Amino acid sequence: MRGLKKGIFSILLFLVLFVGAAFLFEFDYIFKGIQSSYLQGHLSAHIDDYKFFDNRKIEAGNPQPWPRHKNYNTFSLSEELQKKNEEAGTVAFLIIKNDSILHESYSKEYGPYSHTNSFSMAKSLVAALLGKAIFEGHVKSLDQPVADFFPQFDERLTLHHLVSMSSGLNWDESYYNPFSMTIQAYLDDDIREMILDLKVVDEPGEEFKYLSGNTQLLAMVLEKATGKNVSEYLSNSYWKPMGMENYALWQLDSEESGMEKAFCCISSNARDFARFGKLYNDFGKWQGEQLLDSAYVAASIRPQLEDYPHYGLGIWLEEYMGQEVFYLRGILGQYVIVLPQKDLIIVRLGHEGGEVPEDKEHPNDFYFYLEEVLNTLQVHDQENLTPQSAVPGY
Repeated sequence: MRGLKKGIFSILLFLVLFVGAAFLFEFDYIFKGIQSSYLQGHLSAHIDDYKFFDNRKIEAGNPQPWPRHKNYNTFSLSEELQKKNEEAGTVAFLIIKNDSILHESYSKEYGPYSHTNSFSMAKSLVAALLGKAIFEGHVKSLDQPVADFFPQFDERLTLHHLVSMSSGLNWDESYYNPFSMTIQAYLDDDIREMILDLKVVDEPGEEFKYLSGNTQLLAMVLEKATGKNVSEYLSNSYWKPMGMENYALWQLDSEESGMEKAFCCISSNARDFARFGKLYNDFGKWQGEQLLDSAYVAASIRPQLEDYPHYGLGIWLEEYMGQEVFYLRGILGQYVIVLPQKDLIIVRLGHEGGEVPEDKEHPNDFYFYLEEVLNTLQVHDQENLTPQSAVPGY
């Protein structure tokens, strides 16, 4: 009995010391992580964690539903793809061919309008906002120095360096260290203060280094340049003009600070995320209106660094089976994959996936989804379908 009491006392003492140290060294944000993940049965951030944070609504306008293809859901996905989707917890899977939905499927708990976290797909949307700000004259050009907006930053650092992931900032992009900058930014309550402490430690423009802090700083520049928070600017620039079918949510660091976690955390649905694939595939034009400069889109889907062919302006790039591919991606296998030569868009949202091997630049499941969809379309003779094979939206 005495040993049991001593053990309980030791545990309680440890907990008291741990809690005290967390607050003393300003690591108390860890408790928010425990609440939003571990206590919900997850080991890390998950697609439904927007429910545990403050959010700002991205308002939609008049919906413009996708047309259904004449062969809508008339075929089954391959057994391999169905098995993969089940094992990886895929909640939404879309195939859009010639601007109409050819296939869509959802898991039992989710549907066409379910909100789920897109994680780093948000980086691509922030990049689109930068293009819009340049298009509208709020920002001079990609080469405008960040110091024009925040004078404390090195004058060598430009907006182009931020959006092409070549800033040279001293950001720690670790997802597994609870004390890393990325985890702190995800959980803490004043992200602006954290970003403004960053320094340029390497020559900007020299090396690709994927840093969430780049996108967060870019969003802060957009706030200053446009006079709007990025949720409002996204709503006015794209969500309303592109006829999104549902409002979206953007996680905030806190209600008090009110800053969007711009490097991640837009919760929306597969149909609406797919529209950004179409927008870029059509070089910024939507229903006859030029929402985004075509030259900016063209730059976005080509490499920005000579020695790194896999990234443009907030957009991932790859060549697959002779096809030029560009795509948006999130850490758990969230994808909007576009094959321009085939007028094909693939959207996948889910609980697990997206792991990038150490010696690779793209996740294995990215290639898997590409291969399986292309094989499926070939088997079912979908390659030669024309835009006239669509029926009215729904």
